[in-house]
Amino acid sequence: MKVLDVNGSSLSLALFTDVTNSRELLKSMQAGTLEPEVAFLNALLIPDAFPVLAAAHKTLVSKSRESLTTRTLHSELVYNYSGSKHITESLKRCGISENSTYVLVARFNASPDEMKAIEKLVGGKEIDLEELEARADKAQIQKHYKISGLELGISSLPDAITCRIAARDAL
Repeated sequence: MKVLDVNGSSLSLALFTDVTNSRELLKSMQAGTLEPEVAFLNALLIPDAFPVLAAAHKTLVSKSRESLTTRTLHSELVYNYSGSKHITESLKRCGISENSTYVLVARFNASPDEMKAIEKLVGGKEIDLEELEARADKAQIQKHYKISGLELGISSLPDAITCRIAARDAL
């Protein structure tokens, strides 16, 4: 688990592999009964924590303006990470599915007890965030975000994603 500062709030991130209960997590999340509330992201689409921080920043700005696009703060994080303006598509693509085995869990302002509860909630093995880059599905990321090889010649994959997250509302 890693705790990062985002505009005076904290964002706790935990990376899990070999997750066996994605179906139950997804059902609980969709029913609104997930406790504590968290964001489950498809970790295959995350090459680094920095784009997640950019999405978290946008999420907190939306909350401060009382202009969340989705119903919860944590679903807003998944939506903002996607780079798309389509809510359902964003949540399907960048959130978890019933078959997800590699998951990044995020929680704003998590207490130590909440993080322990999250570790118990997810049926998988927690691994270090440094694994993100090596395990990322670069081809899928390039397809989803429409990142060309030419762009990667002058920029990194995390930077290209971050630019799309930041510019989405302007496009």
